[in-house]
Amino acid sequence: GVDLIRDEAGNFRVLEDNVRIPSGVSYVIENRRAMTQHASSLFNSYRVQPVDEYPSRLLNALRSAGATADPVVVVLTPGVHNAAYFEHVLLARMMGAELVEGSDLVCRSNKVYMRTTHGERRVHAIYRRVDDEWLDPLHFRPDSMVGVPGIVNAARAGNVSIANALGNGVADDKLVYTYVPDFIRYYLAETPILENVETYRLEDDEVRAEVLAHLDRYVVKPVDGSGGKGIVIGHLASAQELQDAHAAIRQSP
Repeated sequence: GVDLIRDEAGNFRVLEDNVRIPSGVSYVIENRRAMTQHASSLFNSYRVQPVDEYPSRLLNALRSAGATADPVVVVLTPGVHNAAYFEHVLLARMMGAELVEGSDLVCRSNKVYMRTTHGERRVHAIYRRVDDEWLDPLHFRPDSMVGVPGIVNAARAGNVSIANALGNGVADDKLVYTYVPDFIRYYLAETPILENVETYRLEDDEVRAEVLAHLDRYVVKPVDGSGGKGIVIGHLASAQELQDAHAAIRQSP
């Protein structure tokens, strides 16, 4: 998932890379469905690209990760109280995949099985909408009630594919973001089509001194933050907020 904005010249730029779990596509699909019904004239006047093939593309990716001729794919949700549960339901329905909670899965001999009314059924690929720390109480938080004990061992043994991969949240890091264009050039031998928003790495002494001297001109983000937590928007911040951000940056750039 990518967050896009337009700069002052009207060009698209990448604001953030959301690699851990690209969330929100269900609202894009439903919004488009409503627009085609109630604003159909717009689609006659403009060449609007379709978005409804997202679930089939996701399913193809999950099936190819299943590493077997006829893989069983499931969507793993924390349950009805999760803020994105609507999306979990929609994607599972549109992919024709089972929507499961942790209690619906069981691990045996490093393989994952789904409980059904016809008995247990082997699972080959899991679209994970559960955060790392809650996924497997044997390896992470022992108090997790939404995880599946043993699922990490099954993945490690190569008997199930988990998407998105465990630990991929490191690529959500706001400092790693600054290196993504270099990743594209190095690993893909391609030139990035969209530029990042200009971003400064504060471990550099000169850069840090410049930013601290003009903190009211910048947006400051914790490198490991998500969901807008800890962000300071300089020109909107109070003097106290800028002072606190200044101290925090000096203490841990």
